[in-house]
Amino acid sequence: MATAKKLPSGAYRCLIFDRMEDGKRKYKSFTAPTKKEAEYNATQYIMTKEEKKKALPECTLYTAIDNYCNLKSNVLSPSTLKEYRRAQNYNYAAIKDIKISEITNGDIQQWVNDFSISHSPKTVKNAYGLIRAVLDTFAPDIHLRVTLPQSIPHQLYVPSDNDIKALLKYFSENDTDMELAVYLAAFGTLRRSEICALTADDVSGNIISVSKAMVTKGNSNWVIKTTKTVSSTRFIEMPDFVVDKFPKSGKIININPDQITRRFERVFPKLGIKSFRFHDLRHYAASIMHAIGVPDQYIMQRGGWSSDKTLKAIYRGTIEEYTQKYTNMTLLHFDNMQHEMQHEIEKA
Repeated sequence: MATAKKLPSGAYRCLIFDRMEDGKRKYKSFTAPTKKEAEYNATQYIMTKEEKKKALPECTLYTAIDNYCNLKSNVLSPSTLKEYRRAQNYNYAAIKDIKISEITNGDIQQWVNDFSISHSPKTVKNAYGLIRAVLDTFAPDIHLRVTLPQSIPHQLYVPSDNDIKALLKYFSENDTDMELAVYLAAFGTLRRSEICALTADDVSGNIISVSKAMVTKGNSNWVIKTTKTVSSTRFIEMPDFVVDKFPKSGKIININPDQITRRFERVFPKLGIKSFRFHDLRHYAASIMHAIGVPDQYIMQRGGWSSDKTLKAIYRGTIEEYTQKYTNMTLLHFDNMQHEMQHEIEKA
């Protein structure tokens, strides 16, 4: 039983060991006017903590993840569930057999430290996020205090106008599905999943209704679901010359997201240009709109981005030819200012 000690103030304080954190012992302090009251409060805390621990599920972390996925099978997207199942089997080898009731902060911190050796900070953060979600659901009284690896800023490539022209020229001659896919991503900001879910019924005039996405449930089983976020559901106005290329009925393109990726990757050696991801066409769309002066709120609306933070952090790259254009404009301004100053000196 914890013993309270008298403080200079006359009150009594009782210290009890609470947990280990970052290799250090952490204590809980209970202060009261009397020795008996301080010790009673400390004892009650210990007993309550033990009762909560007994109430925790006796299943392992592996089983808890399985239960979590089953619990949210009709709520989470198929692609998210697929990733959780993959993570369940491959990411938690060192801790998957620990019972939920016995998991400690040290266990998770050690796993984070070891997992970080061979995985990126983003992967570690996502893997830890699943653990946190599972514990919040089945053991909300477990409070983790874990240090994650520092994020590494992404060096995103933004395709140039010439890159887009080369891609469109090649695909117009060799692959009409991919030609339309590039138009929709680079000019319309659509994601692969959104492009593959489009049908002629989603097109009215030159307005496209983006309200669904094609995602995988695994084993090449593709399904149609709602868009990634609420803000992803939107209407996109496309150039008439692009809409004129759409089929009048059925699906706009007849390939799935994985096929888009594979066909896109194969084209770069043929064109002799720097390779980049199909998703980078969205970077191009956002960056070109920013370069020509479109306000952020309209870029966000067109691209289906939910926050200005996301837009600035990920999608506002720079395009080389536009960088040079604005650099030249800046230098010209300074040259003109110098000429004006020189002219004023000569007049004086």
